[in-house]
Amino acid sequence: MSTVFDCRDDSQILAGMRHARQAIARGELIVLPTDTVYGIAADAFSPAAVQRLLDAKGRGRDMPPPVLVAGPDVLAALVEEVPAAVQKLVDAFWPGGLTIVLPAQPSLTWDLGETKGTVAVRMPDRRVALELLAETGPLAVSSANLTGRDAAIIASDAQEMLGDSVAVYLEEGYSENGIPSTIVDATSLVATPEGEVPVVRILREGAVSREQLAEVLGDLLEPEEEPAEVDESPVDEE
Repeated sequence: MSTVFDCRDDSQILAGMRHARQAIARGELIVLPTDTVYGIAADAFSPAAVQRLLDAKGRGRDMPPPVLVAGPDVLAALVEEVPAAVQKLVDAFWPGGLTIVLPAQPSLTWDLGETKGTVAVRMPDRRVALELLAETGPLAVSSANLTGRDAAIIASDAQEMLGDSVAVYLEEGYSENGIPSTIVDATSLVATPEGEVPVVRILREGAVSREQLAEVLGDLLEPEEEPAEVDESPVDEE
C-alpha cells in the first residue's frame, strides 16, 4: 500500500525522505516533485526497478526514461564526454528545465531501455528532489502519469493514475509551471557522423525556449524546420 507524505509539513518531510530512500533501495518506485512536473522515479542502476517504472506508466523499452542528477559533476560521470557547448548549457540552465542527451559512459552497467548508447540527463530545481538525489544517486525519472495522459502537477493527480504501483508519494503542492523540460540532443558534438556538421537538436520544446538556447549556442543550434502544411498525427504530451 502506498504512503503519502506532505513535504510542506516539517513534521512529515524527514519521514517522507527516509521512506523514499528506503523504497528506492528496495527497487520500488516513488513519486517526487520537480520544478517542471511530478516525476515517477526508480534507481537508475536497477534494471528491475527501471522496468517496474516503465510497466507502471504503460510504456515500452523503446521510450527509456531520463536520469535526474544532483549536480553537474554527476553528469560528467554518466556520459562519455561533456563538450564545451554542453557545459555552457549546464551553466546557463541547470538546475532547471533542460534535459540533455549525450552518449552514455560505456563503462556503466545499467539498462534504461533501448537508448542506443545515449542517456538523457537533467538537474531539477526543487529542494526535495535535489536532497533526495544527493542521497540516492542518479534516478531514472519520467513524468508521473500513465502514458497518453497529462503529466501530474500535484502528487494526488499522480496517485489517481499510478495507485499502489508507487510505494511513496512526496507531496509538495503544485509544480511551479507544469511545463515539461526542453530536451536537446547534443550527441553529434561528441561523435559527428562523417559528412555531417555537429549541431544541437531540439527534441522537445518545453520550459527552456528556442530563443534562450540560441543565445547560448549560437550557430550550433540546428535551424528551426519549416512547419508542415498538414500534420494530424497524435502528439505525446509528456
